[in-house]
This record gives sequence, C-alpha cells and structure tokens, in this order.
Amino acid sequence: MRRFSLKMALCSTALLLAGCDLALEVPNPSSGAVTAVPVRKVSGMAPAEANQAFATVSRNLEPVAERSCRELTSGINCDFLIRIDPNSKAPPNAYQSQDRNGRPVITFTRAMLAQIANRDELAFVMGHEAAHHIRGHLARQQQNAVAGAVLLAGLASLAGGSAAEISNAQDIGASVGARSYSKNFELEADELGTLITHKAGYRPSVGIQFFYRLPDPGDRFLGTHPANPDRVRVVQRTIERYGLD
Repeated sequence: MRRFSLKMALCSTALLLAGCDLALEVPNPSSGAVTAVPVRKVSGMAPAEANQAFATVSRNLEPVAERSCRELTSGINCDFLIRIDPNSKAPPNAYQSQDRNGRPVITFTRAMLAQIANRDELAFVMGHEAAHHIRGHLARQQQNAVAGAVLLAGLASLAGGSAAEISNAQDIGASVGARSYSKNFELEADELGTLITHKAGYRPSVGIQFFYRLPDPGDRFLGTHPANPDRVRVVQRTIERYGLD
C-alpha cells in the first residue's frame, strides 16, 4: 500500500509541476488550438556553400547578439563563440551552452547545416540560440530542475520511501522541473531571436520558413518544444509589431 500511495503522490506532484504545459491532444481550430503547418520540402545548402554562409552569418550576427546581450543583461558573459561541432557524425542540432568560464557557445552540427536552406534561416536559428543565453534559460532551467528534484524527493521521504525510491523521485522531479517551462523558453527565444536576426541584416520573414520543414512536435504534455504553428505566430507577431521584414 505504501508503494501505491508513494507512486500516486509522485505522479500528482509531477502533474502540478508541469501543469503549464498541459493542453488538448487533438487540435481543434474552433477552440483556438493549434492547426497544422504544411511541410515544405526545400533542399539545404551544399557543404561548401554552407561553410561560407556559416562564416559570413556568424561574423555578422555575433556582434549584434553581443550588443543585445549587454543591453538586456548585467554581469553575464556576452562574448559569444559560434562554432561547428567537430563531430561530423552528430545528428541535426543547434544548441547553446557555456564553457567552463561561462562563455556562451552556440554550436551547429554538420547535419543541421545541411538542412538549412539559406542565410536568413541560418541567421534566425543562430539568433534564436543567442537569445537563449540572453534570457538566461540555462540557469532558469537548472533552477526548475533543482526545485523539482527537492520537491519530489522530499515528498518521497515523507511517504516513507526507501533510499532507492527517494533517489528515483529526485531524478523524476529534476526531469519534470527542467521541462516545466521549456516551451515558454523556446517562444521567448523565438521572439528575441527575430529581433537579433533583423538587426544583423537578415530577414526573419524568410528565416521563419525553417519551421515549415521541422517535424511538428504538436503540443504534447511534457514536451520540450511548442507546436510549430505557435512558434510561427510568435515570429509573425514580432515582425508586425516592430515593422520588420
């Protein structure tokens, strides 16, 4: 009986932590829920073209991202390092991280570059990743993970869980906590990334086309990314609000 009660308590708390992500599983246009974005097949740049585009876009966008970072933050490292992943076999991905000294690093894999059609799309993805650092999403995600781990581990302890059960609850809490606001983080980065893209001399209205080729994650419970139509709407609203192109 103790195990059943402990499991139910952990599940209930996990739902509470991630409640902001809960949505209808079946899109319903009449209720204002998301609708599908058509998938458009567009060939990516050839390797040589992608390398040249990466060098040019990085050179143009990094100073803009750094300036935006200094204007919108205080006390963090704004000296972006934009690089290509040395592992040529890494799957398609672009991500923001920090090195040991706190320097923000934006990494593109070769496979990711092969899926990007033009420099506007490349600049948009790059600006999006820079925005993650500027908005402090890594630190906020870590705080959410710690809060979730502490909450569920404490609940497991109060329920009389074993050391293994408490450790498992801690892992679950950290995972749920880290995911609880990840969709909001993506939308925040889309908005600021749109502005960075424009300021760097590229067209977010063209860069947004990248979303039309991404598999749509939908609006899944505990999903880490918003539905593509939601992301498109954020970018379009930002373009309209600031009169961008």
